[in-house]
Amino acid sequence: MIFTETWLDSAIPDAAIELAGRTAYRADRSADSGKKTGGGLCIYINNFWCTNVTVTDRLCSTEAELLVLKCRPFYLPREFSAVYICAVYIPPDANAKLALAQLSSSINNSLVAHPDSVFIAAGDFNHADLKSVLHNFHRNVRCATRGDRTLDQVYTNMANAYRAQAYPHLGLSDHLSLLLHPIYTPKIKSTGITTKTVRTWPQDAIPMLQDCFHRTDWEVFKEQDTDNRVALDGYTSTVLDYICFCVDNVTTWKRLRVFPNNPPWMTHGVQQLIRTRNNAFHSGDLEAYSAARANLRRGIKTAKQQHRRRIEARFENITNPRQVWEGIRAITDYQRRTPPPSADSPTLAEDLNLFYARFDRDNTDPVLSPLPSTDPAPVLSTHELRRVFRSINTRKAAGPDGVLGRVLKDCAADLADVFTSIYNTSLFCSLVPSCFKAATIVPIPKQSNVTCLNDFRPVALTPIPAKCLERLVIKHIRAALPPSLDPHQFAYRENRSTEDAIATVLHTPLEHLEHKNTYARLLFVDYSSAFNTIRPYKLRPKLHQLGLNSSLCNWIVDFLTNRRQSVRVGKNTSSTLVVNTGAPQGCVLSPLLYTLFTHDCISSCASNLIVKFADDTTVLGLISNNDETNYRTEVQQLESWCRDNNLVLNTKKTKEIIVDFRRKGHNNHLPLFIGSEAVERVSSFKFLGVTVTEDLSWGNHITSAVRKAQQRLYYLRRLRSAHIPRPLMLNFYNCAISSVLTYGFLVWFPSCTKADQQALQRVVKEAGRIIGTILPEISNIFPTRCLRRVHSILRDQHHSAHHLFHLLPSGRRYRSIQARTSRLANSLYPQAVRLLNSAPPSAPPSHGQ
Repeated sequence: MIFTETWLDSAIPDAAIELAGRTAYRADRSADSGKKTGGGLCIYINNFWCTNVTVTDRLCSTEAELLVLKCRPFYLPREFSAVYICAVYIPPDANAKLALAQLSSSINNSLVAHPDSVFIAAGDFNHADLKSVLHNFHRNVRCATRGDRTLDQVYTNMANAYRAQAYPHLGLSDHLSLLLHPIYTPKIKSTGITTKTVRTWPQDAIPMLQDCFHRTDWEVFKEQDTDNRVALDGYTSTVLDYICFCVDNVTTWKRLRVFPNNPPWMTHGVQQLIRTRNNAFHSGDLEAYSAARANLRRGIKTAKQQHRRRIEARFENITNPRQVWEGIRAITDYQRRTPPPSADSPTLAEDLNLFYARFDRDNTDPVLSPLPSTDPAPVLSTHELRRVFRSINTRKAAGPDGVLGRVLKDCAADLADVFTSIYNTSLFCSLVPSCFKAATIVPIPKQSNVTCLNDFRPVALTPIPAKCLERLVIKHIRAALPPSLDPHQFAYRENRSTEDAIATVLHTPLEHLEHKNTYARLLFVDYSSAFNTIRPYKLRPKLHQLGLNSSLCNWIVDFLTNRRQSVRVGKNTSSTLVVNTGAPQGCVLSPLLYTLFTHDCISSCASNLIVKFADDTTVLGLISNNDETNYRTEVQQLESWCRDNNLVLNTKKTKEIIVDFRRKGHNNHLPLFIGSEAVERVSSFKFLGVTVTEDLSWGNHITSAVRKAQQRLYYLRRLRSAHIPRPLMLNFYNCAISSVLTYGFLVWFPSCTKADQQALQRVVKEAGRIIGTILPEISNIFPTRCLRRVHSILRDQHHSAHHLFHLLPSGRRYRSIQARTSRLANSLYPQAVRLLNSAPPSAPPSHGQ
């Protein structure tokens, strides 16, 4: 029970306010509040719920009154370590900003001590909103508490904690009473117990495999056949089956049950001690029960010590990043993998397989005969292949062939010769083994609420040996491409990033808006399953035109045709379909092939620009004097190009932003139509992870970034409570928190407001307090990063922004970008020029040749 404005003082003893079965904790108003009477807080704790209660914080100031209790109840869901209850009163005339700063500081102190605790902040907040400074807290009161206003609120650091119900006023109070009904579902009930089967590797398994493969005569696996495809397929499948057979002979399988709420130190021995304790309790033997409890305490203590030693061992070698991050994840549970979608319908896998193959149903393209080739096929060396095998990520799942990455990596020296033979035969014949073209699609939900088949993302598991071959082939493809290819495609290219794409999308209209009677229309195009629409019949002439030799073109066409795919959802697997359209999401070559397939999708008019980042396409229309003819023609041509190239425009997800700073009388813009459907005009759109608004302000994006960063402070607190060394906490901050705060930093920081900068700096300051160091201010990061980025642009003549930097005849300074408005003057590239010109003489900027 939580009461605010109790009006209690030192003249009223605790005995006068006692309630049966409850213990009262009070914080009366003091002289520090600047007021003589009123105020005061009181919390009653039910003794049947908890008797282990500690007062951790009291505050009475002119801005706020706080009383914080830490409770260790008799029963608590295993995922929580404690419960903090905070009574809050913020006077109506208080400075909300200062009051929330004091409250958030107290909350953060508590969460640093117990990161896994539940925190409940309840009371009279009046005009203050705790969620404005702690975005990971959730409101639980949705009804009016005084008149038609919600002045009283309950905030918790977990979602769906309580349902508030209003009751009549208590005594002479002018506020309604609130009863909170708990609706939280513990993890053990919400997630449930799962079972999984894992392969166990004896200590001598790898040496046995290495010896086996070293003694194997691989020549006996080759098949003599006049048909190159039959011979290659038989040779490859026999080798892969033999490798799997050998692995099965030296490993065993084990079945495990996984409890979602188990702490990481929970072992089989501790679970046995828990069962022994429970049996002793139910038997009624007090001596046996007392002995079992003592044994359980000792067992838990030993398990925790062993777990701590295992974690500390991962931090001994800080030069091994993977091992260090495994230790961090073990402590924080950061980026825990979510289980795959459950198969509510037994036909879901089959339905998804048909849905993903829908673009191949109407494929009437003729069967392509190989191009006559006089060019030599690429030849791969054993050294190249051995290096690729040793770089395999052993955590990646195996494909339909069952060959594990761990086997290829650890036995690279013994398997390199046979796979070199297979790969070179494949390239020489311009054929891809059929088993390399098999894929098992594992659908991943795009969002938490799945409503249709399109809400699943098709991620294909392909054979790891096939991916290694793709990594070797992609080098030869890139070497044949011209460096000036598609300068406005920013994906999968060196010295390009999402930041460059966003900067281009924003700088182009900003320059245009400097002129009178102008505005810009930004069309964010969405394609339906873009990678699944690539047709080899359309792709091959484009590859040949770009300079790829006929041998590689034939190999790529064979790679994309006659692919076998099935869908796996849980324990259900669909039938196998053969498709000749699309590149699987998960293949190494797929992103590059898509960018080459769409390289000819370019603007046809100087007043328009098409910017691409993989399949994210943006059409910029620079409108002058209300003449939108060129822009609408450009959209029609894009629609026609998509129809010719088998891409499907998703008009429902395609959005348009109109940037128009003219007076309101000019804002009556006609809608844009794609086909017969109107494109929805929106005021903001999340483009490549950055929220772009029609007024080009950054408040929405920064609020979202601050909210996400504050949620990740929880993991930093867990590292602090585990006494992790400061350099490792700093590394985690840079990777998981600072990266969120500064994503797209160069694009939006020069134009953001002081209030936005202060919101960012609050997170940085709190992170520094948790780590125990002073972190660089957010405003000091921009000049260094900006100069580093600009220097890389200057060294790249083919970068789309290279032409913005003109060196003056003196050879020391760059020509300033003329700006009539502060919008352009405060944007990235004008700021970059000013920073270049103000660089110290000792480090003059160099202009790339």
